Parts: sequence; C-alpha cells; structure tokens
Amino acid sequence: MTTTRTRAVLVALTATAALALTGCGSGDGGADTAHASHSAAAGATATADAHNAQDVAFAQRMIPHHRQALQMAALAAGRASSARVEDLAARIEKAQDPEITTMSGWLKTWGEDVPMAGMDHGGHAGMARMMDDTDMTALKKATGKDFDTKFLTMMVEHHQGAVEMATTERSKGAYAPATRLAGDIVTAQNAEIKEMNQLLGKG
Repeated sequence: MTTTRTRAVLVALTATAALALTGCGSGDGGADTAHASHSAAAGATATADAHNAQDVAFAQRMIPHHRQALQMAALAAGRASSARVEDLAARIEKAQDPEITTMSGWLKTWGEDVPMAGMDHGGHAGMARMMDDTDMTALKKATGKDFDTKFLTMMVEHHQGAVEMATTERSKGAYAPATRLAGDIVTAQNAEIKEMNQLLGKG
C-alpha cells in the first residue's frame, strides 16, 4: 500500500511539474512573440519616419518658393486681362497653399526650422529661379495684357525651379511622403508650364 501510494504521489508531482514547465514555456513564447511584434512595429515606424538632409532641404526651400508663387498668383485678380490667366492663378493658390502646410508640419515633427513668412525676395535671388524684388515690383505695376505676359513668363521660370528641386528630392530623398509630394509637383507643374507656354503662344 505504501509503495503504491508513494508511486501515485510521484506520478502526480511529475505531471504537475510538466504542466508548470509547459506553462512557463508558453509564457516565454508569448513574451518573445509580443516582443518580436513590438520590435517589428517599431521598425516599421522608424522606416516610415526616416528622413535625411535632402528631405529637410527640400521642405525648407520649397516652402518659400511656394509662398512666392502664391504672392504672384494673388496679383492676378484685378490685374489680368485673361480669364484663363486668372483661372490658372487660382489653381496655383489652391494647390500650393496646402502643400506649404504639409511641409511645415514635417519640419516641426523633425525638429527643424520652418522658414519664416515674409522673407525678403532679394535674399532668394538666383535660388531655384525665384523672382527678386525688381521682378515682383514690375509684376505689381503691370496690368492687362502686360500683366498676363509678365505673369506667365515669370511663373514658367518659377515652376521650372520647383520642378528642378522636386526632381532632386525624388532621386535623393528618403522620406516617402516627401518623395511622393515631389512627384506630384513635377507632374502638376510640368503640365502648367506647358499650359502657360501655350498661352504665351509658344506651345
């Protein structure tokens, strides 16, 4: 009887130990799985948020470039003689204003400086085909067909500068949303360049 009882106790203890080991194994496995999932998620986030110096330069240069385009477009109302020029100017404002907001958000998230509004045009002369103070003054003084010609000629050059910057971003940038925006800019502004050249009689 004693031997039988002892044997039964040993069997029970062995079974309990096996269950405990199985439970520990499951717990460790669950922890490992959870850790792996967390690591994968963190890695995916890091990849999605990854950016480089080119992305920062793109946003910091494109923001003032877009702002000047908006200033030029705002002059069309009351000065342009062509309804098509006014319509083009309105489309430029509608497209580029939200892009400024988007790029400003990226820079804030990255802890980088957002270019201040109202910067002197002269400080950008020669940069990405931006207009200087003389250009902007001449555009402000123009009216009618003279305004149309000046506006279209300047905006073609201005758009070409944006396309150049966006093309560089597409090839050298690391932040996916920025390279996508750059692609959109290349497509949209090349189409507008073609439209403007047609209005100038060059297309």
